[in-house]
Amino acid sequence: MKTLKQLLENKKKKLAVVSPDETVLRALEIMAEYDVGALLVLDGRRLAGVFSERDYARKVILQGKVSIYTKVNEVMSDKVVYVHPDRTIEECMAIMSEKHFRHLPVLDDEQNVVGIVSVGDLIKEMICEQQFIISQLETYITS
Repeated sequence: MKTLKQLLENKKKKLAVVSPDETVLRALEIMAEYDVGALLVLDGRRLAGVFSERDYARKVILQGKVSIYTKVNEVMSDKVVYVHPDRTIEECMAIMSEKHFRHLPVLDDEQNVVGIVSVGDLIKEMICEQQFIISQLETYITS
């Protein structure tokens, strides 16, 4: 099974981030621009939290807040679970399934942000790996 380091090396998208002092409206614009469902919230180079579509729905819309006046740091998820780049796809799927979230930041030993993976990224990688194994088994059987 691949590690996150290997997965992130092949990921084409640039990292989508927002400052905790930005407005929610600006965060939504960045999410639309990058076509992602979550942003890493960086205070300088330090991971301060994650802002996701779920945060927007539950902490802005349902609470009657206004996106143009609400700051990201007021509604972001600040108790962030993260993983090291050496973790496997399977390990991350287990963590995300257990904790019920769809985005997982990846930090190195010095707590520097390396990237973020979504459950979609992990599923796509698992499907590719399974297709490869099936192909190898078919070749073995027919040889």
